[in-house]
Amino acid sequence: MTSLFLDLNAIQSVPAANLNRDDLGSPKSVRYGNVNRIRVSSQSWKRVMRHGVEQDLGERAARTRQVPVKVKEALMRAGWPDDLAAFAAAQVAASAGKKGLGTEKAGHTSVLLFLPETGIDELAAVCTEHRAELEAAVAKAKPGVVLPTDRIEAILKRRTASISLLGRMLAELPGANVDGAAQVAHAFTTHASEPQRDYFTAVDDWLGESDTGSGHLDTAEFSAGVFYRFATVNVTDLLKNLEGDTKAARTVLGSFAEHFVMSLPQAKKNSTAPHTIPDLAYLAVRTHRPLSMAAAFETPVTANRGGGFSGPSRDALAEYAGQVHRLTGDRNRPFHGHAGVNAEPYENLGDAHQSYDGLIAAAVDAALPETGDGGR
Repeated sequence: MTSLFLDLNAIQSVPAANLNRDDLGSPKSVRYGNVNRIRVSSQSWKRVMRHGVEQDLGERAARTRQVPVKVKEALMRAGWPDDLAAFAAAQVAASAGKKGLGTEKAGHTSVLLFLPETGIDELAAVCTEHRAELEAAVAKAKPGVVLPTDRIEAILKRRTASISLLGRMLAELPGANVDGAAQVAHAFTTHASEPQRDYFTAVDDWLGESDTGSGHLDTAEFSAGVFYRFATVNVTDLLKNLEGDTKAARTVLGSFAEHFVMSLPQAKKNSTAPHTIPDLAYLAVRTHRPLSMAAAFETPVTANRGGGFSGPSRDALAEYAGQVHRLTGDRNRPFHGHAGVNAEPYENLGDAHQSYDGLIAAAVDAALPETGDGGR
């Protein structure tokens, strides 16, 4: 069966910021087109998009190793003694998979889990149902597995919309893997860009009148630039992961598209407040395979006469898209459109829309037409 994809492209200008740091605190970078660019990792932007989708849908998932810790806390809030709650929480980890998920000294699982937040209360409820067996086994040297494996695994395997969208890899628990429908690329500046250093001080408010100097001084790094961003959603896989529920898939797809356009990683937001939105968003529905426009910027964009990179970056995207469409034809692209700050539309980017909301709604309608039969 031919797959259907929704491609999302954006050009976004970001002022002084450090959206995504490396191990030394510097803005992440990549060398592309023989020049250095500032980069924001896909994980960084994907996390804030996931949280936005979960907030929209009212169902949160947690990527964590702290399931036993949270189960223990839930049981202790219910009045369980510390030792019994800790034993029950360890049993939750021991009851999943062929060899269990193991717990380390801090009570964390040996692997990172991704499950609905409501799963903690469900796991605690299973422990409560089997409290008598847990009490009988807690003092044994080798208690074995006490809790019902099938129920524990069913809870850990449960999905939310964001798990169906972004996927889950858990080799230790057969049947828990979910092939994510969304792919998110690393964002990078369309032009050459280097980190800049910032020497800063903090004043001690209680210094005497005769005292001089500062209470603290240090250096930090930041960057600024115009970013190209790309993501794609395999609409066919999303619909499959949501068990054919077209209404739910439309909701998830629209929410993801909105947060792709409007989200921003939150690192150092209090000291930089870089709250911009894209200057241009270009969405396309494609069959067979997605198409990134990143190669439009392999040759670094140069500033226009006024000194900026935003306008030339938008123009470069539109020009390259035209060449891609010439090479690939229109038969595998049932929809494309754009919205942005330009007064004049871009002929190569499909229909012009007055708002991002209108663009997203049109793209979702093209990718997943309403069925009129209750959503399935």
